[in-house]
Amino acid sequence: MLFRDRMDAGRQLGRRLAHLRGLDVVVVGLTRGGIPVAYQVARALGAPLDVILVRKLGVPFQPELAMGAIAEGDVRVINPETRLMADIGPDELAAVEARERLELDRRIRRFRGARPRVPLAGRTVVVVDDGIATGATASAACQAARAAGATRIVLAAPVAPPDRIGWLRRDADEVVCLHTPDRFFAIGTFYTDFTQTSDDEVTDLLRRAAVLAPQAPTAAPAAPAGTHETHETHETHETHGAATPGATPNPPGREVEVDIPAVPVRLTGQLTVPEKAGGLVVFAHGSGSSRHSPRNRYVADVLGAAGLATLLFDLLTPAEEIDRANVFDIGLLAHRLVDVTGWLRGQPGVSHLPVGYFGASTGAAAALWAAAEPGSRIAAVVSRGGRPDLAASKLAAVAAPTLLVVGEHDDLVIDLNRQAQARLRCENRLTVVPRATHLFAEPGALETVAALARDWFVHHLTLVTHRG
Repeated sequence: MLFRDRMDAGRQLGRRLAHLRGLDVVVVGLTRGGIPVAYQVARALGAPLDVILVRKLGVPFQPELAMGAIAEGDVRVINPETRLMADIGPDELAAVEARERLELDRRIRRFRGARPRVPLAGRTVVVVDDGIATGATASAACQAARAAGATRIVLAAPVAPPDRIGWLRRDADEVVCLHTPDRFFAIGTFYTDFTQTSDDEVTDLLRRAAVLAPQAPTAAPAAPAGTHETHETHETHETHGAATPGATPNPPGREVEVDIPAVPVRLTGQLTVPEKAGGLVVFAHGSGSSRHSPRNRYVADVLGAAGLATLLFDLLTPAEEIDRANVFDIGLLAHRLVDVTGWLRGQPGVSHLPVGYFGASTGAAAALWAAAEPGSRIAAVVSRGGRPDLAASKLAAVAAPTLLVVGEHDDLVIDLNRQAQARLRCENRLTVVPRATHLFAEPGALETVAALARDWFVHHLTLVTHRG
């Protein structure tokens, strides 16, 4: 036995992570067993503590064997080797995911309630669990943190099999593990007391940590250009061979924070207007992202360098995001987008610009729905790894030229985009990016997406300008 219990493991792990003390760090623990460990790590680092919700996708006839995992922010990780070995078809996988998604939503409500997530954007995030076995849940947690805007991910666990460490470095910038024994059977064998952590213990530790934690910033800083978040599926970091887009030059012009009225709430956004802008692109992000998303900001910088104004804003308020039903209420998101577009058309300096939509995930469905509204006058739409099928009933009414971009290895989303494309009556194109997965984490993939979006918007928004 290496650890008396999870608290002991957390204290030991906190000492190993002492080099992070004094940095802008947030500690997030996987439920439920990772929370006691993370609590001690947060105390050691003087950092705030939050929960990160992940659910394992177990093989139906052997639930303890993970064939993947899901996490907040629509993160989905599949282990193709395990799925192939267990001969799990698409329908079986979908059934398991649907069941675990319900439990994930329940736990979000149970453990977070009305308390907003601790902001992760622009910060170092330490992802903590009580141990790593297959690594699927740890991988999903890292990706969820990156999707929330974390600029550096440190994955920390008391114990893990050595062959998982290298694999997990695809998703974490640093992996810290106290023990990596060659003979590894189960996490619990390394603890004297491995009693299951209860829901009440999780909520109590989170409450205690909130009292002790330093004051969190009211607004998370934007991530620097040249980084990008992870995923809803697969992503890694530059240190370990993943693509980090090259920094684009900051476009000349003005960049301002804006407060946008959208009945019955007010939304916050970032409006950037280059000199002599030729058009305006409004970003509609999917769940688990925000206007601080390094990936969206990278694409926005590329568009800005091409002379296009951009607006990055949040479709939902932090309080609204707590209710997951809002994240998939495409009608609500679309009408918010319509309201924001109407507001933009009344703003000096941009009111004359043709408008395009850049949508990702559920945001792509919202963009297409909004573009289908009568009198929308949207000049072009680009969907990146989107779910246009969620706006299926509106697709035939879309008049804006539409570009659908998906990754070659994002099989399910490719099929959904093809089905959606068949419903479109406007000018449209489906482009598959070679060797790319869902969030285009591979070297050069996000750069390809940005270039495709830039060319599509420049062409179609310029056409509108010339016609005008």
